[in-house]
Amino acid sequence: MRQPVLLYDGECGLCNWSVRILLRADKAGRLHYAPLQSEPAQKYLHTQGLPTKDFDSLVFVPDWNNQQPGAARLRTAGALGAAAEVGGVLRVVSWLRILPAWLRDPCYKLVARSRYALFGEYKPSPLPNPEWEKRFL
Repeated sequence: MRQPVLLYDGECGLCNWSVRILLRADKAGRLHYAPLQSEPAQKYLHTQGLPTKDFDSLVFVPDWNNQQPGAARLRTAGALGAAAEVGGVLRVVSWLRILPAWLRDPCYKLVARSRYALFGEYKPSPLPNPEWEKRFL
């Protein structure tokens, strides 16, 4: 069974806020999550030849159970892939894929560089829905 996974900076306030939005919107529970700093994510990054210390990009893995080289989507492609997977209202956001990455990614990189200054570091708190815990690797 296909298992899409979003790897995100587990220490970033903006990233954790975004994950909670995705959790709320994903009524079918399709998308799974793991902080980039976690053991499963670090192993994935290493085997795919992706940076294991640079957490400025989220990583969307279309199928965790079939980890094909080069299948991961980074930056805006990753965010839009996750939005498309969740569907609903967020599917509209995924239509931004029609714009080329060279137009989308500079904005993403700007926010990524200043996300801690703008949104702070994540302060752990219980998930509003205990069922969501099952969706984390």
